[in-house]
Amino acid sequence: MAYWLLKTEPGDYSYTNLEQEGTTVWDGVNNALALKHMRTMEPGDTVFIYHTGKERKIIGTAEIVSQPYADQALDDPKRAVVKVRVGQRIPNPVSLAQIKQDQFFANFDLVRLSRLSVVPVSPSYWQRLCELGNLANTTSR
Repeated sequence: MAYWLLKTEPGDYSYTNLEQEGTTVWDGVNNALALKHMRTMEPGDTVFIYHTGKERKIIGTAEIVSQPYADQALDDPKRAVVKVRVGQRIPNPVSLAQIKQDQFFANFDLVRLSRLSVVPVSPSYWQRLCELGNLANTTSR
């Protein structure tokens, strides 16, 4: 099982939308590295959902529930999408400012590659982010 962070602009699609729908197709990823990450996702992988824009914080979790596949709405087989299922809202959303202030995250791609919309999260980063968000650690599944 792997851990990821998926970014979304809450004005376009928010965690509340995912809570209401239950599952969705995660699409709209254009960056080559982000698409490479998406193509390695597996059902059962866990993700943080991160609101970009003015919010800039981790809002909740979700689970990958499909293998990556080509976006059927586009005529480009390289544009991968996955289906995600809502997890749980984080009791204390973790802001980008908090993450940047913690030297532990100095090499975290969220900090280093700020424009990347699909970010791998190591188990140690996942555990620390769960602690910061007052979320029960889900690395022990």
